[in-house]
Amino acid sequence: MMIRHLKKLYPAALAGRIVLLLVGTILAANLIALAVLGFQQQRFDRQASEDREIERIAALIPAMEAVDGQVRKIIARDASTRFARVLVEDTPLLTKTADDSRAQYIASVLATTLERSDVRVALIERPVPAGASDRQTLRKAKRVIAITMQLSARDGRGAWLNVVTSGAARRQGRFDAQPFFTVLALSLLCVLAVSVALTRQLTKPLGQLSVAAEAAGRGDRSARVPETGPREMRKAARAFNAMQQEISQFDAERVRMLAAVGHDLRTPMTSLRIRAEMVDDASQRDAMVRTLDEMAVMADGLVSFAKEGQDAEPPQPVVLAPMLAQLCEDRGVAFQCLNEAEVTGRRVGLGRAIGNLVDNAKRYGDDVAVTLTQDKRYAIIAVEDNGPGIPADRIDTMFQPFTRGDDSRSAETGGAGLGLSIARSIINAHGGRIRLENSPEGGLRATVSLPKQSSFA
Repeated sequence: MMIRHLKKLYPAALAGRIVLLLVGTILAANLIALAVLGFQQQRFDRQASEDREIERIAALIPAMEAVDGQVRKIIARDASTRFARVLVEDTPLLTKTADDSRAQYIASVLATTLERSDVRVALIERPVPAGASDRQTLRKAKRVIAITMQLSARDGRGAWLNVVTSGAARRQGRFDAQPFFTVLALSLLCVLAVSVALTRQLTKPLGQLSVAAEAAGRGDRSARVPETGPREMRKAARAFNAMQQEISQFDAERVRMLAAVGHDLRTPMTSLRIRAEMVDDASQRDAMVRTLDEMAVMADGLVSFAKEGQDAEPPQPVVLAPMLAQLCEDRGVAFQCLNEAEVTGRRVGLGRAIGNLVDNAKRYGDDVAVTLTQDKRYAIIAVEDNGPGIPADRIDTMFQPFTRGDDSRSAETGGAGLGLSIARSIINAHGGRIRLENSPEGGLRATVSLPKQSSFA
């Protein structure tokens, strides 16, 4: 569950991921730097406390050398603190200086300061009181500094100065976090500003490519991408533009071929129809004329399908209700406007697409109704009829060219099976969707969704 919530917070856009990566890197780097600085400060504090303790011990030696044994013990008692224990004893605590670098350093500093070479230093475990619990043992068993040096004899007796110290008290509040967090906040703001500007510059060509690819998917072969930005994006833009150019040439050739075939078929079919009407046998004549009429419908469909790809009508704001009302009045079907809607598109093209749907509905049903409504994003046009509907396994294939609801090619029941294909091509070019479904009450329902925002390529 936690992982799912974290995935929701992860940016979906490339720019957001780059910014998040940069911010995370800056935070990690600053936190690591903070940890290193804290560790170094602890080392410096420990070193400084040891140096202060060495200075204090060095200051005791001349005073103890100048007094007798009784006064020495009084001075040692007064010099003892909760961080250090100072004793004047008959035996030394240490016999030699330890080999570790820290002990060697302290011994060297004391020897230089006091100008004597008999200073002995070692790091030892602090004694733990008898009966202490394990937790107390872990808390108190710290390594402390032990220092031993010989004092001059008084009253005929030798004396040794034994000191066990953990260093002087560390100064409190030396680390001020405010400057660190101020610098961190300023660095994050600078990184955010630079990264946002940089990611916008980097992702802008990618966004343009995405928009052009969507337009190409809707059939707009004029969509091109500016060849700007990083080298990789320029290469991708050049490849996309070259692909669009090749597809455009292929489509143009296909359209010319379809138009030429449809156009060239009209002349011989017209000649054949004239000859067929001169046949004396009525049954033969009617069959030949009926076949030629079907061929004429197919030829006209080819020409219409080819011309649709060459439509040069410019896009403009289109108020749907008046256009649909006029279209339905011309075809004698009912129209109902539940919500007025406006889209951006080609008025003639949209009229032809909806007209094809209405004509298709009238062809298979005698009760056709057109409804206009809208939601937050789309204008929705529904065309319903009371015909036989379409088998569920054939609905997806009805938008393919030359596909019809019935298997016949009768001129009385329909055309060449290009109406739905042309309608889908027009609706897709406007960034919309078209869907066919059988109504529960019977008949077919065609639903067209057109974006209200200007998304026409």
